[in-house]
Amino acid sequence: MQSFYRKIVNHPRNILTVFILAALCGAVTQGMVAVNYDMNDYLPPDSDSTQALELLGEEFEGGIPNARVMVRNVSIAEALTYKERFRTVDGVTDVTWLDDVADVHTPLSMLDADEVETYYCDGCALFTLTIEDDRRLQAVDDLRAIIGDENAMTGAAVSTAVATTSTVNEIRMITVFAVLFVLLVLLLSTNSWIEPLVVLCSLGVAIMINNGSNLIFGEISFVSNAAGSILQLAVSLDYSVFLIHRFEECKQETDNEREAMVRALCMSTGSILSSGLTSVIGFLALCLMRFQIGPDLGLVLAKGVAISLITVFVFSPALILSTHRLMERTRHRYLLPSFRTLGRVVYRLMISAVLVFLMLIYPANRASGSNEYYYGSAHIFGPVTQLGADTAEIEATFGKSDTYVLMVPRGDVVRERALSEELQALPEVTSILSYVDVASTTIPTQFAGEDTLKLLMSEHYSRLVLSVNADFEGPATFKLIDRIREVAEKWYPGQWKLAGEGVSTEDLMGTVTADMGKVNFLAIAAVFVVLLLSMKSVSLPVILVLAIETAIWINMSLPYFFDRTIFYIAYLIISSIQLGATVDYAILFTDRYLEHRQTMGKRDAIVNTISAVTASIMTSGMTLTVVGFLLGYLSTHGLLSQLGMFLGKGTLCSLAIVFFVLPGLLYLLDGLIRRPTLGLKLAPAKKRVDSEDKAVQKE
Repeated sequence: MQSFYRKIVNHPRNILTVFILAALCGAVTQGMVAVNYDMNDYLPPDSDSTQALELLGEEFEGGIPNARVMVRNVSIAEALTYKERFRTVDGVTDVTWLDDVADVHTPLSMLDADEVETYYCDGCALFTLTIEDDRRLQAVDDLRAIIGDENAMTGAAVSTAVATTSTVNEIRMITVFAVLFVLLVLLLSTNSWIEPLVVLCSLGVAIMINNGSNLIFGEISFVSNAAGSILQLAVSLDYSVFLIHRFEECKQETDNEREAMVRALCMSTGSILSSGLTSVIGFLALCLMRFQIGPDLGLVLAKGVAISLITVFVFSPALILSTHRLMERTRHRYLLPSFRTLGRVVYRLMISAVLVFLMLIYPANRASGSNEYYYGSAHIFGPVTQLGADTAEIEATFGKSDTYVLMVPRGDVVRERALSEELQALPEVTSILSYVDVASTTIPTQFAGEDTLKLLMSEHYSRLVLSVNADFEGPATFKLIDRIREVAEKWYPGQWKLAGEGVSTEDLMGTVTADMGKVNFLAIAAVFVVLLLSMKSVSLPVILVLAIETAIWINMSLPYFFDRTIFYIAYLIISSIQLGATVDYAILFTDRYLEHRQTMGKRDAIVNTISAVTASIMTSGMTLTVVGFLLGYLSTHGLLSQLGMFLGKGTLCSLAIVFFVLPGLLYLLDGLIRRPTLGLKLAPAKKRVDSEDKAVQKE
């Protein structure tokens, strides 16, 4: 490694030029990366609902209705005028209202009351629209311009459009706040006014390269787009800080800056590389998910950390050597304390903390797996947002509603009519629009002749459009979908396909719940193997993984104890992210402890380790915490907000365990650590070091 690092420190200008050009290219190509905000697009290709949607697109021109628009205080004539205006919006392929199922020129009192109130109630008209996916942004904007803020609209198309526009602006604001906070933390934790800018420059180059290289994927998910950069910033921050601190230590041993940098790189490679690899592997574990947002986010984050590692080992040394004279001229005294007092406090409390930790393991583990979950996107926008308020108003007036499309082979009219009749007998099914249903009654003009065949029958399939009085997810909804599938299987064994938002959500539930155990087990196993190889110890990986996993369980048990429903996708993702992002703190603490333990007794090693690593760990940990809480409080997207809150709280849990529990575990298990660790020679347990204060100050 020394020869490689010597080549780096001997060619700083060439390295700076290459990385800056790569960052500029990344800044350009970043704008070419498409972002997908529709969670249903990330269902496995072999899921039933995905196959049904593909078949629907191949066989029929009209899609599934994906928006509901309510206009208040309108007459029948005015409602018809609104309907025609909606039809003119580019991207709106179909609009359904009362006139499609009844003669609106007949007095309403003579029509079926339930049928009328489905579309027109208390002077409010409710329209069902189908909006093309690739035009929904502009279509939703145009629809809002037509109805104004005083009226309401909801649905999957509206939710996706709102998420697309709002998330972009929110992430920009969160990024600005995160960078400012990082700058503040670095100013406090370093002793040069220029050093924070050097660290941010190194991180900025890595982030720009990573964002631009996402072009290789063609498209990334909204989760990766929103969380990728700020998570890379928070996770990779301590790599650069740790390298600079090592460089400062090595400069005190030699006057040759390049030689000091080579020594610093050699001394820090093990800790930084093992920390980075555990993060990479923790994120790559998400690639094992069948739900495709997992692999999408896992690849983006793993690639980002890998690029950060390359940047730290190649670009950062060149940048530090090019600016070290300026850093020397802008030195100031440390603004943070030595944390030696904290070390003594931890020493007094750590045994009690270990006892509490042991008592929490089992209940935290059980509670973390007993939460109530949302699986789809129906609850992403809460009542404080316009979309959430609109949804609540529409449901208060017209009730909950969803639309399913059932496709069966064309040709057997008798069997299809029997299927329709049995489905209509289900209490949640409010109406069915199909060829066999409209052919026996007065056919609306838009379904007459060729239009009827075009919309309800294809060359191979006939479709039944079911309007159901059901939420988009929940036990009752999933029970209804299972019942519809049973009826379809009864009449068309193995020949039918069912699609709809509720159907996709049920498939999503089955997919993500099946992913949970596999992803967690393999993430833990992979991190354990990396620690086993890097630390050459059997006991240390067990201690570190147990410590961080317990922090994850405590974090994920909080919603259970506070009776809050959480998004299962956030629960699944944060488990891998918290493991990959915060196990670094345990590794850094343990490495320094073992380093001190070779010359000190157990007590002094604990106190000196706390004093030495607190600034580095807190710099990264508090950044990750603040980034999480910023995402949690500023994002109106429920999934991203919850992911941020989990990240903030989870990091605090990990920090608390690393600073108060891990020291006690290392202290109590000192003998167990000594025996199965290759090449580790520890000092006698009670050895004291007279010059420990001087050593702490040097660190």
